Amino acid sequence: MKKTWKDFLREEDGMGTVEVILIIVVLIGLVMIFKKQLTQIVNDIFSKIASQSSSI
Repeated sequence: MKKTWKDFLREEDGMGTVEVILIIVVLIGLVMIFKKQLTQIVNDIFSKIASQSSSI
């Protein structure tokens, strides 16, 4: 049983999955924190695109 537990702790196959999940959690947290600012930036960009598209 001890050998199995030590082998489990040394195994690194699942590390990529854990890292990806942590990155996603951090990104979701940042979006939640800066939601108002991101929404304002996106709205500004779309309004500029809409106003400048009429000149084409």
